[in-house]
Amino acid sequence: MTRPLALITGGCKGIGLSFSDRLLRRGYRVVAFYRADEDAAAAARKQFGDGFTAIAADVSSAAAVNAVAEQLHDEHGPVRVLVNNAGRNIDRPFLELSAEDWEQVIATNLSGPFHLTRAVAPRMLAAGGGVVVNIGATTGIRPRVNGANYCASKAGLLHLTKCLALELAPTIRVNCLIPGMIDTEEMRTRFRTDEPGPRAALLAEIPQGRIGATEEMASALEFLVGDESRYITGQKIIVDGGQFMW
Repeated sequence: MTRPLALITGGCKGIGLSFSDRLLRRGYRVVAFYRADEDAAAAARKQFGDGFTAIAADVSSAAAVNAVAEQLHDEHGPVRVLVNNAGRNIDRPFLELSAEDWEQVIATNLSGPFHLTRAVAPRMLAAGGGVVVNIGATTGIRPRVNGANYCASKAGLLHLTKCLALELAPTIRVNCLIPGMIDTEEMRTRFRTDEPGPRAALLAEIPQGRIGATEEMASALEFLVGDESRYITGQKIIVDGGQFMW
């Protein structure tokens, strides 16, 4: 029996790696896009073996996305699950943000999901259905300093999720999955969680008193792609231990 195809951007490390692992275990053939980290892609290929493919692809380029989507369809059939997980973060004070800083972040975080969903949705519809999960951020709801480009991109992604859910219903469901403090290398570096002081301050903000695991994000994704959530579309689900109650 042919495995259904799942496409995950940023699927070779961090939360995306757990997404790839979970959907492989669920019986999908997984194709993971990555931008530049060849070492992470090689490690993921070694870890997962058959059923997993890592492809270097620039999600900010509509032409590149369309070409790869066409190739995937010819080789594996229509994408049944699309996870728009790839993200770019370039933090600077607003008055120091360059046009390039703005455009690179918007191109990856907002235009990328647009290009990919536009590329796979027609065949998803023709095949009788599918699921799109966009990976948002809490800063798409509550802003922060030095992140105007990132916050705007994630706020836009929330609204894009709703628009797509309206227009692609009832055949395709589209939701937004939002991580809180999840234990990844990026989070450990950014929030200095290996240091007792910063870690204690962070944990004090989280009602459950702990940092989440990437596997807990994968469990939320598994719920959103499964039949258990077949009546859920256009929604945001925040996995954050209660830190942000929006």
